[in-house]
Amino acid sequence: MQNGSSLVDVPWLQAHLFEGHTLQEHSEESNLVVVDTRFSLATPQQGRQQYDAGHIPTAIYLDLDQDLSGPVQTHGGRHPLPSWDVFIAKLSQIGIQSNPPTQVVIYDNSRFAFAARLWWMLRYLGHTQVAILDGGIKAWERAGLPLETEEPDSHQPGEFIPAPQPHWIVDIDTVRQRQNLPGTVLIDSRSPERYRGEVEPIDPVAGSIPGATNAFWQQTTTEGGYLKDRSVLAKQWQSLNPDNEVVFYCGSGVTACVNLFSLVTMGHRMYQLYPGGWSDWCSY
Repeated sequence: MQNGSSLVDVPWLQAHLFEGHTLQEHSEESNLVVVDTRFSLATPQQGRQQYDAGHIPTAIYLDLDQDLSGPVQTHGGRHPLPSWDVFIAKLSQIGIQSNPPTQVVIYDNSRFAFAARLWWMLRYLGHTQVAILDGGIKAWERAGLPLETEEPDSHQPGEFIPAPQPHWIVDIDTVRQRQNLPGTVLIDSRSPERYRGEVEPIDPVAGSIPGATNAFWQQTTTEGGYLKDRSVLAKQWQSLNPDNEVVFYCGSGVTACVNLFSLVTMGHRMYQLYPGGWSDWCSY
């Protein structure tokens, strides 16, 4: 693994999927679960279609709307966090357990945009054996490795025992209280154009939360979908004071997790997330 347990590369995943096992033996015996989180905000069914057309062997598909989010309400944002009880039951069903801890490897094809959401959710629930595949499925394909189109045989159900970290989350009331306080840093992870309110392709109102600074989530990865070198990331985040109260947000609590992921891989603590993001804020 690279950077502790947060990032794995294709050779690591290939070795752990195939070395000494047939795929049938792997699915029955291995304590590794691979999750495909491909998704498109513009075409929500696209990720599932891509999965059906070809995915990394043994991978299970989890959908941003159906599995990683709860029902949309008047407030709370476009992708509110799901019922934790429902989500935990899903994790147990697909074979993710706490003792011994299952190693989870997540991938997408969107520069960690959706993989990081699941990574953050698992970490929030206390599951530390979770990593993202560097380069995503495109890196797997570039290595000439096989894809499969059939869903894997059911994993042996596991017992997932949550240990939530509620202090990692803030709501709109907390953001309002803190936004102008000294020592609080509010970081908008959307594109500079959306942050400045010049364009807004998704939400009904353009703009950003007063007092927020901007750190575009795509700046942490290369165009090929690989995490940038630690030296580059260190320079990008050099102005961040870890002693401050740092809160990240984006449109709906998804791509902000990419920024959090990049910082944790560098050894930072997990900063706070405002999951509702701009879509919650502008709903008021």
